[in-house]
Amino acid sequence: MKSLFEQFGGTYRKQNDYVIPNFEMPDIANLEIGFYGQRHLYFLQNYRRVIYINLLTSGNLNEYLVEIDKQTQKRFFRIVEQMKQKREMTEQLKAINPIKWTQLMNCIRQQTNEIIFAKLIFN
Repeated sequence: MKSLFEQFGGTYRKQNDYVIPNFEMPDIANLEIGFYGQRHLYFLQNYRRVIYINLLTSGNLNEYLVEIDKQTQKRFFRIVEQMKQKREMTEQLKAINPIKWTQLMNCIRQQTNEIIFAKLIFN
């Protein structure tokens, strides 16, 4: 009779007098968790402990955080572009009055970050 591990495709190897299951760890060395992923990790660790532990023990935490980071960055840039169009910020304004353009962009980025944190990161 096969063990549950074997029924799900697991294999064993013999080492000395012991039979050891062949486990493969996912390749997480290449995954870089960005700013938004790190902020979401902090939120999970402190406010959504059960979700954090489930992701951690299943081995999916890093992949989840990388995906959250990617989706959040895409949404950040999309919202920034929409707000720039709404305020009619052009390259011409940037050339004529770079200080004003920088002030407006900083304001837009700050507002966008507030939206991102409220809707995606700390939710």
